[in-house]
Amino acid sequence: MKYVTYADTPTRARIGYLDDGEVVDVGFEGDMVAFIEAGAPHGQTRKAGEVGAVRLLAPLRPRTIRDFLAFEGHLINAFAGLGKEIPSEWYSVPAHYKGLPDTVIGPDEEIPWPSYTEKLDHELELAAIIGRPGRGITEAQALDHVFGYTIWNDMSARDVQTRELPVGMGPCKAKDWDGSNILGPCIVTADELDPHDVDLEVRINGERWGGTNTKDMHHTFEAMIAYTSQDLTLRAGEVLGSGTATGGSGLELDRWVQPGDLIEMEASGIGILRNRVGQRPT
Repeated sequence: MKYVTYADTPTRARIGYLDDGEVVDVGFEGDMVAFIEAGAPHGQTRKAGEVGAVRLLAPLRPRTIRDFLAFEGHLINAFAGLGKEIPSEWYSVPAHYKGLPDTVIGPDEEIPWPSYTEKLDHELELAAIIGRPGRGITEAQALDHVFGYTIWNDMSARDVQTRELPVGMGPCKAKDWDGSNILGPCIVTADELDPHDVDLEVRINGERWGGTNTKDMHHTFEAMIAYTSQDLTLRAGEVLGSGTATGGSGLELDRWVQPGDLIEMEASGIGILRNRVGQRPT
């Protein structure tokens, strides 16, 4: 099933699912995290309207967001221009950073251009949403704790990132501004998607810039969940990102999005996440 959060009124969000081009309200009072925690119950359903006529929001406001680096191809491409090699530790440790959930926006929202960067970049990712709490989860059990999957566009201020990374902390302002994380357009439940075989592609103004299949992930979602849950309880509504797919960023091509560009990220079985880049602040 493809669950969405949509705007029922200008000030109220509701939970629904997609059905043959329409949004169907599930009859649940609460946000997506509460819906997941409650076991995704359906009450009295009603048609909310056709997709396009109904405004979709970010599918959830995550409890936490963690971003990993699962694709070796992305690192090879990104490091080539920097004259760096992939550290040997990367192959054994599914390391991650934690982002700010309140920076999340949704499909068709304009991506704000932060005032302090000249090099804004997109990052194509697949994200898993935890559905069942767990601590000390094994890799064999890990996918049983996943509610579903969505697309994540993890925006980066690359010139700022270059200055911050040598300090060994962060990323900081390279990742943190209102609207820097985009999720959507829906959450596909885990029973309908194999995370080991998802085609990912990014297009800028209709031109394919890159992409790959999740078969190329060195670190699996199972490994990420097991590593993260060591002596730590993962709870419903937490998001774990794959990290940038091979070819999924402008950094790898030395090409950069510009104000007004349309970014389209597509994942097989999920759909297309579309957003337009905003203007540089004067």
